Parts: sequence; structure tokens; C-alpha cells
Amino acid sequence: MKIIKWGFIGCGDVVEKKSGPAFSEVDGSCVVAVMSRSESRARSYAERFKVPRWYTDAQALIDDEEVNAVYIATPPSSHATYAIMAMKAGKPVYVEKPLASAYEDCLRVNRVSEETGIPCFVAYYRRYLPYFLKVKEILERGVIGNVVNVQLRFAESPREHDYYKDGKLPWRLQPDVAGGGYFYDLAPHQLDFLQQLFGVIIEARGLCANRGGIYSAEDSVSACFQFENGLPGSGSWCFVAHESAREDRIDVVGERGSVSFSVFDYQPIRLHTSYGEESIAVPNPPYVQYPIVKSVIEHLQGISVCDCTSVSATPVNWVLDRILGKF
Repeated sequence: MKIIKWGFIGCGDVVEKKSGPAFSEVDGSCVVAVMSRSESRARSYAERFKVPRWYTDAQALIDDEEVNAVYIATPPSSHATYAIMAMKAGKPVYVEKPLASAYEDCLRVNRVSEETGIPCFVAYYRRYLPYFLKVKEILERGVIGNVVNVQLRFAESPREHDYYKDGKLPWRLQPDVAGGGYFYDLAPHQLDFLQQLFGVIIEARGLCANRGGIYSAEDSVSACFQFENGLPGSGSWCFVAHESAREDRIDVVGERGSVSFSVFDYQPIRLHTSYGEESIAVPNPPYVQYPIVKSVIEHLQGISVCDCTSVSATPVNWVLDRILGKF
């Protein structure tokens, strides 16, 4: 069995809680180096997770002869740069979502991946979680009949650090770093899964506003879109709502019923048909990225194929940029 020896670029919260430990739990995989621009963070992660080496320079990690695959967990503005660096060094890449902070950068990544023959995978891990696979299975069985409409609604209150705590704005609220505000951070998971269900979105339009005045990025977004099969959908996102308006819900409306589910809260799936209402609870693994990380590793080992590639992830950025009016 080929041993996949990972180097991590980025040692933030996602690596700590959602993904990092999973890389060492899959057979034939281990982490041999980590990198952060913060020396203390890189050293701390390496010591706590018993990683042999740590770096403060990304190129040094990529050049590490023992590293044969690279995980990129940095803000989106550097995803394309690091992914291209790694692929040109002959090392496969697994990058956090969204693939980049702009659609054009996604095209650059895809071009280099094709030219080098080195794969690039993207962490749209919800495609592989039991909760979402159950939603997909319900729809594929035709329980609610022909799907006629999709409605997405998301609202949450401002977070404490949105208020320039210590004079520093979170990177997720810096459009030049994140691609936009919270919309560019959270909507990708929702839009990617919807495209897994109904095909690529071929038309998208949006209206964006800043209603809270807490920061400069958009905080309220409304959009309409259409999938390649002709299905229409709509979405609304608000990141400065009162707590009473908090919502995380997608409704899939069919001719014989409807399915409602959440994307971030994992509330029980609600199935409504002429037979009544059913609540379906589906647990997820402790490390939510474990299933997709396992799929990526087995792909690199030649055991199976992971379809969550940079090419399949790029349509999400196209939709995001269209909704935000970037082009």
C-alpha cells in the first residue's frame, strides 16, 4: 500500500477540529510536516499532534522530500497559489473550500492540474456525510416525486468578533482575503450540495446589501438560480439578523411531497408526504471530514476514485461570483 505522507499548510481551527486528526486515522496515511506563518502555532500543532517537523515557509514544506501530498487550510485568497506550487512540485493537493476567492483563480488551478497531471481535491465534505447521503437517497428514490422548486434560507446573528475586537477584522469578513463576507464562506457548502443533487447551476443572479453597518462586506444576500435540468431555486442569506430569525434550512419541493434539511446544524431531516410527516435523525462521524479524507487517500492509493476535484468544485465559485456581481 502506498503511504500518503501529508504536509499541512495552515494550522487553524478547521485543522484542529474538523479535518487534521482524520488524516492519521485512515490506513496508509500520516502527517509528517505542518506549516504556519506563526512560528508558535506551527510548533504548538506539531508538538500536540506529534508531527515530526514544522515550518513557517510554505515552499519549504512543499520541498520537504518526505511530503508527498499537501493539505491547504488557509484563507481562500492563497488557495490557488499554494495549490499551484504543490502541483508543479508533483504533489497532489487537498484544499479547503471554496477552491479560491474568485472564479478565475479556479480556472488557473484546473489548468495547472491538467498540465501537470497532478490531482487537486476540494473539501466539500458534506457530499460524503451520512446526513446528506440520506437526503440524496430520499430524492433518488422518488419519494416526493418530481422536484419542482428549491428554497434556501439562512440567517444568523452577528458574531462577537465581527465588531472589530482588538481592532482586527476576521479574515472571513475581508473580501480581498475571503472573496466576500460570510456568504463566500458558508454558501459554498449549500450550493455545492444542491449541485450534487440537481446538476450544475447555469444561471444565477443576486442582490447584495450591507444592512447592519458592522463591517464593509455584504451581510444580506438574495438570489435566484436555475439548474441545468431547468429546476428553479432561490436563496436568502442574512448574517446580521436578530436571534429570533435564526434559520438554517433548505426546502426541496416535489409534486408528491417535500424534504427539509439543514446544512450546518444537522437538524433531523423532515419528510412530508400524503402519508404524513417523518423526522429522520442521521448522526455524523466525530471528524466531519473523515469520509472525504478517506476517499482522497484511497484515490491516491489507487483503491477508488474521489470525484470531489477542483473541476467539480469550480461551478460553486462561478455561482458565488455571479450572485455577488463580480462579473
